[in-house]
Amino acid sequence: MNSGTETAVRPDQGRRQPTERRIGGRMAALIAVAAVLVFICGLSLAVGSAALPLSTVWAALTDRDQSIDHITVMDVRLPRTLLGLLVGAALGVAGALMQAVGRNPLADPGILGVNAGAGLAVAVGVAYLGLTTISEFVWLGMVGAVVAAVLVAAIAARGPGGATPLRLTLVGVALTAVLNGLSLSLSLVNPSRFERMRFWGVGSITDRPPGTVEFVAPFIVAGLVLALAASRSLNVLALGDDVARSVGARLGLTRAAAVVSLVLLCGAATAAAGPIAFVGLMVPHAVRMLVGADQRWVIAFSALAGPVLVLAADLFGRVVVRPEELEVGIVTPLFGAPVLIWLVRRTRRL
Repeated sequence: MNSGTETAVRPDQGRRQPTERRIGGRMAALIAVAAVLVFICGLSLAVGSAALPLSTVWAALTDRDQSIDHITVMDVRLPRTLLGLLVGAALGVAGALMQAVGRNPLADPGILGVNAGAGLAVAVGVAYLGLTTISEFVWLGMVGAVVAAVLVAAIAARGPGGATPLRLTLVGVALTAVLNGLSLSLSLVNPSRFERMRFWGVGSITDRPPGTVEFVAPFIVAGLVLALAASRSLNVLALGDDVARSVGARLGLTRAAAVVSLVLLCGAATAAAGPIAFVGLMVPHAVRMLVGADQRWVIAFSALAGPVLVLAADLFGRVVVRPEELEVGIVTPLFGAPVLIWLVRRTRRL
């Protein structure tokens, strides 16, 4: 009797231990991804047309002087790295939100036309309204993102079967090509006005106007906070509308929060760096392979993994054709297009 009593296990203990192990594993993975991000940031500050030792980078950060190396780190590479952090987090979380709310594994702001819509709105503002500042670009980018998203959904919903994931993707890719073509046409018609934006048009975190990071940061941070706040409800939403309503989920409020977050994230990121595709597609899928489908963890990890991808793509572009550079918006499709093809094939088999 005593032996049986001593080895008895409470009914909830067996359930708690796997849960605790799972949470512990996710926290360890989160710390690992954060460590990788810190390492990538260090490389971003050290690597370029002229490689600098990490000791020089650290000296520039902690005790800046007027040497060329310190000016390069603080005035060129640090703003570029900070913008990569913000844009990567925005696009990674935006992709996770779009895939969760739309239940569409192929969703990405760059593929579904959202970034292209924001980019065209900014291009129209530059060409016809004479806008020149990032503060003006952000508001136009948000309007363009909303209009493009509504247009893609409306076109995809026509016909039998409604807006299936594959149809949304096809419509988004087609509309993205059209909108990007219109943006390019505007830049060719008004080359003098677009001179400073030639890199922005292909998606770049290089040579941004002074104050870009400071201005877009509040919008992106607000979008990230809103996404994290809605993440628990997104788990219920994944079960279907009927099940979600039966457990008391407020579907309208959850979707509204997700849409506002998407507008903030995509509008600010595109206004700052131009249209960068495939980050929002690749990051959430990689994260789910690591931590599962719980949106609270997916969104938190995407906010860290997105910057890792953007800064890694930027580093690749710096060294692959040295001393010239490839912009981030050119590098990400090199890796993202094969991922999209694989996902389309897998989705069609499901």
